[in-house]
Amino acid sequence: MTDIQLLPDERIDQLYSQTVKIIQSSSVFAFSLDAVLLAMFAKASKSTKSLTVDLCAGNGAVGLFFAHKTNGQIVEVEIQPRLADMAKRSISLNHLESKMQVLNIDLADSLKYLHHDSIDTVLCNPPYFTDLPKSVKNPNQFLAIARHEIKTNLEMICKVTSQLLKTNGKIYMVHRPDRLLDIITTMQKFNLAPKQIQFVHSKKNKEANIVLIEAIKNGQQTGLRIIKPLIVYEDDGQYTSEVHEALYGKTK
Repeated sequence: MTDIQLLPDERIDQLYSQTVKIIQSSSVFAFSLDAVLLAMFAKASKSTKSLTVDLCAGNGAVGLFFAHKTNGQIVEVEIQPRLADMAKRSISLNHLESKMQVLNIDLADSLKYLHHDSIDTVLCNPPYFTDLPKSVKNPNQFLAIARHEIKTNLEMICKVTSQLLKTNGKIYMVHRPDRLLDIITTMQKFNLAPKQIQFVHSKKNKEANIVLIEAIKNGQQTGLRIIKPLIVYEDDGQYTSEVHEALYGKTK
């Protein structure tokens, strides 16, 4: 195995469904189920010439979990140097250096590094919460930036996505249902037409707490489909078959 140096607060976790290993730190950043579900929801081009960009990449989880789906290249964009470094080392840990790279930049500067209208697929697990003056934020700056729109926001993400994507290119985003109207309105403002929405519920009798969205650049603003909801837990607290397979690679 590649000799990867870990910092004192870091560990290596594994997504058993893919044998993907990823460097994590509870004091800096650790992926959640959202990242696994986004990678599962997103579709990929099989072309070896395709290019996927993972915006707000964090420690690289979504891109790493998506990598087996595409024969093309993946670029991860992350503004926090510590998280970008974790992503780079996780790429090396999984021997994916020929397929993936990390740009430690503000996503607003993406067009300085990536060509306009050149991207087939954008993935995004963005900060969920708006940065309001009275917002209660985590005192840990790493976690605050990951969760709140401090360094970027939905408007900038959709603007940059629209600039990057080819016509008919797609964005796949995971977010909170209470931001859905804002998400759809902002996507439409930047010529991104929502085409599929899937709500995720912790249990079948609970309100949705995650939403997955697919949108296409320059698509018609009609034909939106609300697909079958995804339930995470059975009544007995065990993962449902679909989620269990996403995490462990086999049904119960």
